[in-house]
Amino acid sequence: MILAENGSVWRLLMWQWKKVVIFALSGLLTVCLCELAGWTWLKLPATPLAVVGGAIGIFVGFRTNSAYDRWWEGRKLWGRMINTSRHIGTQIVTYIPQDNPAHVAMVHRHIAYVHSLRSLLRANKPRPTSAQGTPNHPLDDPQVLKYLTEKEKEHLATQSNITHALLHVQLEQVHALFKAGVIDGLQLQGFDESIRHLLDIQGGCERINKTPMPRGYAFISVQLIMAFSLLFPAVVVAELGWITVPINVLVCLAFALINETGRVLEDPFTEFWNGLPLSAISRTIERNLLHVLGADDVPGPHLPIGDGAVLM
Repeated sequence: MILAENGSVWRLLMWQWKKVVIFALSGLLTVCLCELAGWTWLKLPATPLAVVGGAIGIFVGFRTNSAYDRWWEGRKLWGRMINTSRHIGTQIVTYIPQDNPAHVAMVHRHIAYVHSLRSLLRANKPRPTSAQGTPNHPLDDPQVLKYLTEKEKEHLATQSNITHALLHVQLEQVHALFKAGVIDGLQLQGFDESIRHLLDIQGGCERINKTPMPRGYAFISVQLIMAFSLLFPAVVVAELGWITVPINVLVCLAFALINETGRVLEDPFTEFWNGLPLSAISRTIERNLLHVLGADDVPGPHLPIGDGAVLM
């Protein structure tokens, strides 16, 4: 997730340089044919293209809004993860005596759960160059392994859904504490409700992660923008002449950038600049729970990296 507003027009053009070249060449070709070769029959009326341009704007805007809804839903789910994690951490340290092994074990297991979910959501995704080599599977992630026992690692290696397996172990331990008389029925119900909330959050994240936006949105919008870039110069060349070239780049690039914004927002869990800062959120939860537990070795916050102030 990018934090700094230190962008520039040059960086923007370099990001979409291929489209800039296409739009410039299409405008230049039309000007050359109409002004130098005398192909005046290429000049088109404005009304039909105005209708097409409006349709493209609506279509591309709808895609961008839909992609932002996915991104914002992901952020709300991880906001609930923070609150639910803090609540379950307080439940553990309040209800379970300090001399009981579960007092520390359950807090550590929940921290491992949060880091595991972050790793699973980012598994098998393209990464920026700066992130090459960073583990994105729970059993390869040191932040996960740090809080698991050897027995838990062996158990998780056989599970199809590691995060669900961790919550299952949590509930089994809560039930064992109830059977032993450490917690009462109301406290058991409170733990059960907290774990249910975690499963709801996990399910929402998995739904976003495993359901990409229909590919037709991307394909159709790109094709329409390219067609518009070929026809638009023929409409304005009679009035603008050689100024048609930069105007075509400006107008068509505006459509292309809106469309690209939708493309990069549709996956909120990527490690690129547009993704949610899952590492920072996971570290925040880890720090909060360790402080509640009274631990001494609390790690520092996850700081932004790079000159673009990107928080991963």
